[in-house]
Amino acid sequence: MDTVVNALGVAYGLLLVLAVFVRTSVTESLRVDALFMKQPSEQTRPLNLIVGLLVAGYAVYSLV
Repeated sequence: MDTVVNALGVAYGLLLVLAVFVRTSVTESLRVDALFMKQPSEQTRPLNLIVGLLVAGYAVYSLV
């Protein structure tokens, strides 16, 4: 069960990183800045890169 949760964490982190560069309906709905900020914009989009790398990195570390 832990492996599945960590694999989902890696997938979500990669989707957040992808949301910085690709604009699709899936990536737009998973953006961290759109979920937690009142006025998400193009200037807040790089926040997804930082959070995505942290989430994916922690999940990979947990898998190892």
